[in-house]
Amino acid sequence: DMYSHDGDTDEPEWVKTEREQFVEFRDKNRDGKMDKEETKDWILPSDYDHAEAEARHLVYESDQNKDGKLTKEEIVDKYDLFVGSQATDFGEALVRHDEF
Repeated sequence: DMYSHDGDTDEPEWVKTEREQFVEFRDKNRDGKMDKEETKDWILPSDYDHAEAEARHLVYESDQNKDGKLTKEEIVDKYDLFVGSQATDFGEALVRHDEF
């Protein structure tokens, strides 16, 4: 639905990729459309830990010396990243903990 041919005979690569993703992974019962369960699995996959992924993202983006640990300075330097993160309840955890 996001792509309109408008006379163009060649599909962009992203359309081909999305079509492959749909056929291979999203349309599990192969009926050509996504039902409620297929949509739920796509949006909230059961094998994906959102909290862990967000925590890894925060450490990856903030750990300036790449030692796997965050210092107070590294957190403060990326304060905007932490304040906008669900992992810190959008910054609430930063004001509840003395160590931050």
